[in-house]
Amino acid sequence: MPRPSRNVDVLLLRAGRELFPETGATRLSVRRIAARAGVNLGMFHYHFGTKDAFVRRLLQDLYDEMFAKLELAAAAGTPIEALRGALNVLGRFARDNGRLLRRLFTDALGGEPLAVEFLRANVPRHVAVILGLVKAGQKAALLRPLAPPQALFFLAGSVAFPILIAGVFTDRAIAPAALGRGIAAAVATDAAIAERVECALAGLAEPQAAVVPGKKHR
Repeated sequence: MPRPSRNVDVLLLRAGRELFPETGATRLSVRRIAARAGVNLGMFHYHFGTKDAFVRRLLQDLYDEMFAKLELAAAAGTPIEALRGALNVLGRFARDNGRLLRRLFTDALGGEPLAVEFLRANVPRHVAVILGLVKAGQKAALLRPLAPPQALFFLAGSVAFPILIAGVFTDRAIAPAALGRGIAAAVATDAAIAERVECALAGLAEPQAAVVPGKKHR
């Protein structure tokens, strides 16, 4: 039964998100996308024109969804409350899109042009938000006066890095399957992400400035 034509672009993008972690940009096939979406191949070209345009739209839509949530979190409350919310947004984004992000970074490290283009255009956007919140916290004497890049990598290593590494364990079967799944589950829940955020904020806090813990996350 044909799907409603007004939803074809959504169906194609959903299919692309499902396939991208396996294929990356280079091996992503237009025919395979159309087949996964259950639509006519001609509709792909009608909506997106080329595969490169499709990949750009796929990645940008995914990022912009996250960035909208990040901006909302970064505008809420004190610098610490805003930083807490923003870090939780980034941690959950890394968790929910882990396989796609790992493929994207692998492609970029291999010099794949679309992956490099996307990261160059977008990574500075969320980095700027986090650095701005760190600087605001430092100005308010709530965070240690570390060099901002030092603080940035400390936060990234605390919040998102464990999720990405746990995913590598399961993707590459580096650890026994049961152990890999257990590690991934232990670090990837909302509660686990929130717990690491609190630890990271405490680690960056000025000794005399107590970081008030956030609300518990379910």
